Amino acid sequence: MVLVLIEFKGLGSVKAEFIEHLNPKTIDAILKRLPIESNAMRWGDEVYFETPVSVDEENTKTLMEVGEVAYWPPGRAIAIFFGPTPVSQSGEPRAYSPCNPIGKVVEEIEILKRVKSGTPVKVMMLREER
Repeated sequence: MVLVLIEFKGLGSVKAEFIEHLNPKTIDAILKRLPIESNAMRWGDEVYFETPVSVDEENTKTLMEVGEVAYWPPGRAIAIFFGPTPVSQSGEPRAYSPCNPIGKVVEEIEILKRVKSGTPVKVMMLREER
């Protein structure tokens, strides 16, 4: 388990656990590139941001859970789901296309509601327990 801090400039930060058994290749590739700086984008109740990481699909899914963190291969992006997206069918978080689940938000998820497209974001490792 790896604890990461995802900081949104001027808004605060969320803490997330990367759960390695979900998608070990994806998580390893992301951890090797930390810290990652980007600009957040909003798509319904999903915040996502481009990364310098390029990984193929690994144990993908499109139906997500509130607080789930995933890597979206076509956009080389990390996505954080906190509610319905434009493709949701009954209010559930749903990805546009298959994502590699990598973890979950464990603190301060409500900050995501205030994130606007263009907000600077930085991902840093807080603690690693292997």
